[in-house]
Amino acid sequence: METVEGESSGESLKRKARRISLVLKVNYPGDAVSLCALEFDTPFQLLVATVLSAQCTDERVNSVTPVLFEKYPDAKSMAQAEVSSVEKIVYPTGFFRAKAGNLVGLATALESDHGGIVPRSMEDLVKLPGVGRKTANVVRSVGFGLPGLPVDTHVKRLTNRIGLTSSSDPVKIEKEISGLVPPSELGALSLRLILHGRAVCTARAPNCTHCVIKADCVFGMTNYGKKI
Repeated sequence: METVEGESSGESLKRKARRISLVLKVNYPGDAVSLCALEFDTPFQLLVATVLSAQCTDERVNSVTPVLFEKYPDAKSMAQAEVSSVEKIVYPTGFFRAKAGNLVGLATALESDHGGIVPRSMEDLVKLPGVGRKTANVVRSVGFGLPGLPVDTHVKRLTNRIGLTSSSDPVKIEKEISGLVPPSELGALSLRLILHGRAVCTARAPNCTHCVIKADCVFGMTNYGKKI
């Protein structure tokens, strides 16, 4: 990795993070909205789809949400829904009872506390049933174009392998990476890391030979040319 004389380790890490961000941007072009695989029309629908995506593929979620959103397109209609009716629709996404309960619960909270509108602040979002920081950051970055770094298993794995962080705590990872790249790039960076993690830097068989960021990756430089 290139270093500059007199540069601190923090400055060096920031330069590295921004190089990686740029290379990934070239290879996975688009903004946070276009890079997001979930299909939605409103911030509420994105919130619902993201809650459903827990332990489920985006493709499966996208197969369920058209029916769900036709019947319950907004917080008002979802808040009035019978949980059992929502369960039947979201069953294919797994953990359907918990998810259905959370969807009706968060819709009810939106109606009672926010006039049916999805809030933009992290503080308000994480108070909603079934909404953690990852989901909140998806809504902030994709739904509202605000700074937010969703940290899933791919982001956690790649940022550790690359050497941008050594933490296993998603909140710490979010904080550390957020200090390395411009806030406006966080949402898209997360999605690009996810795409790269699925296509190249997989959990069991990372393809370091064909990785576009291996020159800046601790794991890649260690294993490049070796049988992994």
